[in-house]
Amino acid sequence: MQFDAIVVGSGISGGWVAKELCERGLKVLMLERGPNIEHGTDYSHEEAGRLRWRDDQIPDDEKALHYPYYVGVSYAMFNSNKKFWASDHDYPYEQAEGKPYRWIRGYHLGGRSLTWARQSYRWAPDDFLSNLKDGHGTDWPIRYDDLEPWYDHVEAFVGVSGNYDEVPQLPDGDFLPPFPFNSVEEDAQGRIEAAFPTRRFLMGRCANLSRVAKPQMDLGRKRCEGYVRCHHGCPLGAAFSTQAATLPAARATGNLTVITDAIVESVVYDPAAGRVTGVRAIDRLSKVATTYDAKMVFLNASAINSAALLLNSRSEAFPRGLANGSDQVGRNLMDHVGCGQIVGTYRPGFEDQPWQADRPTGIYIPRYSGITETDKPYLRGFGMQGGARKIRRADGEGRVWVLSLGPFGEVLPDPENRVTLSASRVDSWGIPLPRIEAAHGANEQVMMREAARDAAAMLEAAGCTDITPWEEAGADLTPPGDRIHEMGTARMGRDPSTSVFNGWGQAHEVSNLFCSDGAVMASSASMNPSLTYMALSARTANHAADLLEQGAFS
Repeated sequence: MQFDAIVVGSGISGGWVAKELCERGLKVLMLERGPNIEHGTDYSHEEAGRLRWRDDQIPDDEKALHYPYYVGVSYAMFNSNKKFWASDHDYPYEQAEGKPYRWIRGYHLGGRSLTWARQSYRWAPDDFLSNLKDGHGTDWPIRYDDLEPWYDHVEAFVGVSGNYDEVPQLPDGDFLPPFPFNSVEEDAQGRIEAAFPTRRFLMGRCANLSRVAKPQMDLGRKRCEGYVRCHHGCPLGAAFSTQAATLPAARATGNLTVITDAIVESVVYDPAAGRVTGVRAIDRLSKVATTYDAKMVFLNASAINSAALLLNSRSEAFPRGLANGSDQVGRNLMDHVGCGQIVGTYRPGFEDQPWQADRPTGIYIPRYSGITETDKPYLRGFGMQGGARKIRRADGEGRVWVLSLGPFGEVLPDPENRVTLSASRVDSWGIPLPRIEAAHGANEQVMMREAARDAAAMLEAAGCTDITPWEEAGADLTPPGDRIHEMGTARMGRDPSTSVFNGWGQAHEVSNLFCSDGAVMASSASMNPSLTYMALSARTANHAADLLEQGAFS
């Protein structure tokens, strides 16, 4: 059977592409390299709920062998949900010597949509201008105005809980009611904003349903009940995921076919037609290869895998990899950069105030630095995530409130931070391993030093004591990959000589090849990118459907 479209990957962006195409009437094949995960029945929330935290830990020897990246996701990864996290032993990759990279993945239906932190922020108009202004990377081929209606579109379907904050660098959107501050956060908000008028202490916007609107009700999704086991899969569908939302919407059309355990090895290119004709996939279990045909191919396997797939799809027409005449495939790998958390003991007076760990998000301080100032020793900027909670005192006598802030900064595009293919090693299916070479530069180091200093100053303004030494925290940068926002490996742009895809996510050199995952990002901004991936995916899918209707790929 020939399909109208093949979507490679079933995570956040792939789910959106499949939904939009199916609702436009296209016959869509979704290929997922990992096993099937059924909504609800295959989740681990019940098992996790029966266990104490310390009884649900992965044994140390298993962590060392399979999950060396564990330290980056210790808040979300447990023995009961480890099936949602890819093993570095089973799915290895190469790293450049002296440049550690934490590649944190999920190889199963739904991908990381089942484990993401659901932070959902629109990028600001300036984020689409940053490369143009300071000359790093290439200019975005789109602007905020191009994406704004698609932000509206995805927010209405996803259900984003948040407040209308009127912050220029964090555009407001179509929100459900926000989750509430606790008493310490309410107090800290007033103190921090009074001390630093250009900084805003906000409730984090997240893709959890604080109430259920009609688009979610139609899919059987329910309001968040505060289980706070979101990383185990949400049986209520209150936490947005492929399984809870885009997959049932796509299936309802009757136009979707899903094949799991299908590892896409290459995209098939027809030099006579100048187009791709489908993909070659290897069954994960039997290792039998099958070619699937389609009029269009969409890459939504995540930034590193999508780049590796293009690089492995070599031919006489594209000896450096499919659609890689620019030599930009794999380059400009970005993540976000963090540093050590800044924590302080909150001022007395709140000992009797309750703390319930039943909220699916924390606080957010959006970017305030480097917006109007011209004297900063670094480019771009950072935000902060955190919150207040009660912890047991060190002496075991009662509990004390602490307030924490974790800086979260933009990483500049750098062509030397890149993904290539191993020259000597292949995986269990004979596919060359990705080789990742990435390191933070001087800009990220200077930025995190200032971010840590600012965080400590805000905790002091809130009345905290015993504050983490900011000098140490600011020097303790998270390694690339740790923030789980890899992007930029096949960027979009106007010039085919310096970019891989155009502003519609359409390959410059192959008109029926599309991409809308993190690979197409031209810069990284300072806030979480998932909502932008979703908006780009909806926009790309509908543009491709328009082209197909117009006979572009007949």
